[in-house]
Amino acid sequence: MNVIGRNNVHVRGSGSRAMVFAHGFGCDQNMWRFVAPEFEGNFKVVLFDHVGAGGSDLSAYDPRKYSTLSGYADDVIEIGRELDLQDAVFVGHSVSAMIGVLASLKEPGLFGRLVLVGPSARYIDDGDYVGGFTEKQIAELLEFLEDNHMGWSAAMAPSIMGNADRPELGAELTNSFCRTDPEIAKAFARVTFTSDNRADLPNVSVPTLILQCKEDIIASTEVGEFVHRQISGSRMVVLDATGHCPNLSAPREVVSAMQAFV
Repeated sequence: MNVIGRNNVHVRGSGSRAMVFAHGFGCDQNMWRFVAPEFEGNFKVVLFDHVGAGGSDLSAYDPRKYSTLSGYADDVIEIGRELDLQDAVFVGHSVSAMIGVLASLKEPGLFGRLVLVGPSARYIDDGDYVGGFTEKQIAELLEFLEDNHMGWSAAMAPSIMGNADRPELGAELTNSFCRTDPEIAKAFARVTFTSDNRADLPNVSVPTLILQCKEDIIASTEVGEFVHRQISGSRMVVLDATGHCPNLSAPREVVSAMQAFV
C-alpha cells in the first residue's frame, strides 16, 4: 500500500503552506476535529494516522521499525515527500511532539515551524531531571496495560483527559484507547513512556511553540519548561486548560495560541 493509504492521509484546505497534524498515543486524526478546520482557509491541512491507529493499514505495522520513535518519524518524512511538502508547520500532540522533533532533524527543510502540544522529552525521572514518573511507576503502568488493555484504558483515559466535570471527554478518550489493537497499543506505550529525547532538543533550529496545560498529570509544567529551555528561541504558552488533551478540552485556546505563532 502507498504512503497515503498506509497512514490514512487526508488533505484539506488551501494555501501555499502546509500544516501537518499528528495525534498522540491511543488516538487518531479525529482528535484534531476542533482545531484543524480553523486553519483550512490559509493552509493546506494534512491529517494522518500513525500506523496501528485509526484508519491506518494495520498490516503495515512492523514491530522492529516501530520499536523506536524514529520509525514513526520516518513515516512523517515519507508523507512529507509524497506530498512534496517544504517549510510546513508541524503540530504534534503528546508523543507526536517528539516524533515531529525527530522528523525535523532528519529532514531539514520539511518543517519551518513546530507546535508541540503537551510535549515530554522523557517521562521517567533521572537524577535532577523531573519527568513526572519513577521508573517503577512506568514499569507498573506498562505491566497493567500488558495484563488488561481494556481495564487500563478505562482507568487511565479519564485521568489523562482530566476535566472530571466533563465526563464525555474522558469517555471519548477511553473509547479511542479501547479501539486500538491491544498488541500495538502495548508496544507503542512502551516506546512512548521509555523514550529519551532530551539530547535531541538543543538541535532544533526552527521556530517552536510549546503549548502547556496548567495542570497535566502526563506532562507537567516542569516538563514543558524543560523542553522550552532546551530548544533555543522557543516560545511557551501555558494554557488556562487542564488535562493532557487541550485539542479536545480547550480547542479555542489552542487555535488562538497557534494563530498568533504561525
